[in-house]
Amino acid sequence: MVVHGIPGDYAAREGDLISLDLGVTLDGLVADSAVTLPVGGISPEAQRLLDVCQEALEAGIDQARPGNHLSDISHAIQTVVERNGFSVVRSLVGHGVGRSYHEDPQIPNYGPPGRGPVLEEGMTLAIEPMITAGEPDVYVHDDNWSISSTDDSLAAHFEHTVAVLDSGPRILTTAKTPLLR
Repeated sequence: MVVHGIPGDYAAREGDLISLDLGVTLDGLVADSAVTLPVGGISPEAQRLLDVCQEALEAGIDQARPGNHLSDISHAIQTVVERNGFSVVRSLVGHGVGRSYHEDPQIPNYGPPGRGPVLEEGMTLAIEPMITAGEPDVYVHDDNWSISSTDDSLAAHFEHTVAVLDSGPRILTTAKTPLLR
């Protein structure tokens, strides 16, 4: 599963990866965050997938600075992912957040740098690389919500809501997650 799995009869097993995508609305403002967690011991390749996805998120966040272009975020994510031999899911994107969960601009996790809107102080973005250990293609299940990789490869998804500030990107959805290591 890449994102949005609806719980069913499946019982998580040792070695699985479980993604949690959480949204919060407080006083009319939205924050969106996601983490992929291991179930028990996982393979070295699964751990590397998690590590690379987190590294890609950090690289994307680092580009969320006034004066940069939106695609600088996209390019940073793609560079980390593909340099490590994984694939970026191209049909799912990050997005702006504010009063709604999915606002403009859309933030692809791939593309050339220096394109798209110029980032301005005060923008709030949900940056969320979704990557697979196999091919980048995904499909939507019959429930019209759950999304999986077409080749059933492992997937990882991490997300933070980030404010674009003159002093640099500020992550608004931080939490310590000791289960990741």
